[in-house]
Amino acid sequence: MVPAAKEPATLQLTLGTGAFGFCFAVFGSLSAMMPILSRQMHLSPVQKSIAVALPVLLGSLGRIPLGILTDRFGGRLIFMLTMAFSIVPAFLMGGVRDYHQLLIYGFFIGIALASFSVGVGFVNGWYPPARQGFALGVYGAGNVGQSVAAFAAPFIAKAYGVKWGFWTFGIALTIWLVLFAATAKDAPRQGPTKPLRAIFIPLKDSRSWLLSLYYFLTFGGFVAMAIYLPIFLVEIFGLTPQMAGMRTAGFVLLATFFRPIGGILADKVGGKRILTFVFPFTAVMALFLACPTMPIFTLGALGMAAAIGLGNGAVFKLVPEYFPTTVGSVTGVVGAAGGLGGFFPPLLLGAIKQQTGSFTLGFVALSAFSISCLVVLLLTRHNRHMVAVPA
Repeated sequence: MVPAAKEPATLQLTLGTGAFGFCFAVFGSLSAMMPILSRQMHLSPVQKSIAVALPVLLGSLGRIPLGILTDRFGGRLIFMLTMAFSIVPAFLMGGVRDYHQLLIYGFFIGIALASFSVGVGFVNGWYPPARQGFALGVYGAGNVGQSVAAFAAPFIAKAYGVKWGFWTFGIALTIWLVLFAATAKDAPRQGPTKPLRAIFIPLKDSRSWLLSLYYFLTFGGFVAMAIYLPIFLVEIFGLTPQMAGMRTAGFVLLATFFRPIGGILADKVGGKRILTFVFPFTAVMALFLACPTMPIFTLGALGMAAAIGLGNGAVFKLVPEYFPTTVGSVTGVVGAAGGLGGFFPPLLLGAIKQQTGSFTLGFVALSAFSISCLVVLLLTRHNRHMVAVPA
């Protein structure tokens, strides 16, 4: 699927990246506003953890059907529907009154996170294999939407009221949906549309599950840190929600900046080589996060942001490399694993904090998991029987 000219590909990449970015801003507004909402509702650590983790559940599992639908019907239609459905809970959240509403509206706001797999299938078709690492890295930079929400939502809420901390991003996504509907196009298909059964065949390939494991750590780590970092900074270091939002925005910006770099480097040296560096570095940074002093914690957060940003770009260079004709469906599975990697840690951290009074054991567990991913990667690099290698 090679575009006829460079300009159409650039436009569609811009449209897809913007759509993902505004969806991610809608999703990120919930975690950005959680310190304010939890104070108003007097939530316990476990209640806060459930509230920020629940949207990730829909955002994770929803990537699978959305990826399959993208392969079948094209990214333009599915992306428009996803944006439209994301706008509804964004406006409902502005009227949240109690914890039950917070859980219900928050759960459905997770559809904005699920948009990722749609955009990968939409963007990928416009670029040749040698440029897909770059294209998907740029598309993944739509993560910056969460940084915008983390920074802006607390200040908007303070100035204009809590509801505008959500409505602002709902309005922005509505405007982008109109622009997208007017100008977006699907890439020309090569050959007839595959039957649904053919789309599921790659999921039997062990490589799809290995990529899922790696993305569980890299993107899951990104989501978990992005949604829980405001809580860390408020509870551990006593920062205001506004200051915590600014620092969280810095974390997301750094991870977003390194994601396209990871894709570009993967184009040049291979995704596996990048991950060989990413996993041990992430393990060390997780141990830095376990230290309750601001300088060391900050170093750990920024170092982890850079590492998992590189890792995200590298993993999604490997997806179209291994599965060039079923990118959407495989992206759905791998993306779901990444989303689930952002779902379980907040629940675990909330339980650990409630039982022990600190988050330390959670960071130690993250470090150990990173080392486990490195071991799996090294074993599969040297044992061809464990994973098929593309020609």
